[in-house]
Amino acid sequence: MDSTLTQNAERDAETVQREGARRAVYEASPASDPRSPVMLFSADEPLAMDSGARLGPFQIAYQTAGTLNAQRSNAVLICHALTGDQHFAHRHPVTGKPGWWETLVGPGKPVDTNRYFVVCSNVIGSCMGSTGPASLNPETGRPYGLDFPLVTIRDMVRAQAMLLDRLGIPDLFLCIGGSMGGMQVLQWASLFPERVFSAMPIATGARHSAQNIAFHEVGRQAIMADPAWADGRYLEEGTRPAKGLGVARMGAHITYLSEPALHRKFGRRLQNRAAPTFSFNADFQIESYLRHQGLSFVERFDANAYLYLTRAMDYFDLAEDHGGVLGHAFRGSKTRFCVMSFTSDWLFPTADSRAIVHALNAVAAPVAFVEVESDKGHDAFLLDEPAMFSAAQGFIDAAARARGL
Repeated sequence: MDSTLTQNAERDAETVQREGARRAVYEASPASDPRSPVMLFSADEPLAMDSGARLGPFQIAYQTAGTLNAQRSNAVLICHALTGDQHFAHRHPVTGKPGWWETLVGPGKPVDTNRYFVVCSNVIGSCMGSTGPASLNPETGRPYGLDFPLVTIRDMVRAQAMLLDRLGIPDLFLCIGGSMGGMQVLQWASLFPERVFSAMPIATGARHSAQNIAFHEVGRQAIMADPAWADGRYLEEGTRPAKGLGVARMGAHITYLSEPALHRKFGRRLQNRAAPTFSFNADFQIESYLRHQGLSFVERFDANAYLYLTRAMDYFDLAEDHGGVLGHAFRGSKTRFCVMSFTSDWLFPTADSRAIVHALNAVAAPVAFVEVESDKGHDAFLLDEPAMFSAAQGFIDAAARARGL
């Protein structure tokens, strides 16, 4: 056989083998196999996005717990935070850990799955089964990568509304979430006020601060500086920007904690040694902890999804969307609100929650405000905080009585 033909045949075989390996990796990933129900939307029912794009076909991965009553009046929507997912009270298919909000949601808990039908969807742009940059582009058969349109919090909420329509849920008894999830709650109450009976935005703000945007930009640059990022085409190249994504996670994780919590948990204690090594090894326990956070994160999350979701948070500014007046976002709303913050949260400090409360007061919207005394930082909303549970229980029980549940 001609040597040129042989070389071409070998290259073609290598290409097929490489493509098969990449497809096998994709098909085994949470982006295509979320181990949860998935709702499909055809090209004839696209998601209209703020960027002007019309996304279709697309899908939304979700989980539910509890039973929808005959009146369809007991539905609760949980909105997840930046790196969260739909597995709010279900064992995570990648990490094997319990659901991320099992402290708050479950039988007999404030969001009682014996009383309420609870839904949580993976947001558009993420990587746990809902369509995002790690999904296959139907036009090319390859992962979207950076060809995926930029996503906003409003896009996420519109997609959730389409999911609830499909599930036959006309309105929500409660919409609840923390951090980026809290942004979604506020967007729900503004965009679909007639569909939200009560709302609980926790540890969040009506816009992202310059400091928060700055932290996100450092994380994005860490990812894009990783040579394995390959201009966003790493899935096609069979690589993964693990180092860049790990550093991004390490930096972000610091913002979720507080100095008192870090000191109590780690202080300046050394990691499995009696003296410094005089090297750049992880001498301190806090260094080892952050490295572990970075390594474990890259196993369950997609780097491009991290870029997209942090950008969505950066773009969020509910007041700017309503002529610069936050109160206008809630004008005429009959939704019952409970806004909650934590004293040691410096990512979304109490001042951000007070701004929301003041805006709601300005338009005579019913609102309660709770500042929880805690030294656990921003992540307190995910942890065992009795004061948070007590306040949530009181608000939800009162809303249930008003709803007739």
